[in-house]
Amino acid sequence: MEMQIDKLRGKELDQLFEAILSLKDVEECYRFFDDVATVNETQALAQRLDVARMLREGHTYQRIEEETSASTATISRVKRALNYGSDAYDLVLDRIKEKEK
Repeated sequence: MEMQIDKLRGKELDQLFEAILSLKDVEECYRFFDDVATVNETQALAQRLDVARMLREGHTYQRIEEETSASTATISRVKRALNYGSDAYDLVLDRIKEKEK
C-alpha cells in the first residue's frame, strides 16, 4: 500500500493537505470546499465516509444503498479500502467517535 501512497506524493498535494489542515472549524471547511470542489465532488467524499461507517457497523449493501444512495461499486470500493487500504477510514472514524464521547 505504501507504493500507492508514494505515487500520490507531490508538492501540489502537500500544499492541498496543508491547506486542509490549516482550517480551524467546520465553517471554514465548507467555505474551502465550496471554492475547490463541486458540490457533487464534496458530497461524494462525504458519502464514502458514511458508507465506511455503515460497513464498519455491519450494515448490508442493500441498507447502505437505501440510506446513502451509494452505488454497489462505491460500496465495494470503500469496503476494499477498509480491508486492504491504508487504514485511514478507521483512523478518521475512530477519531470522530472519540470526539463524540
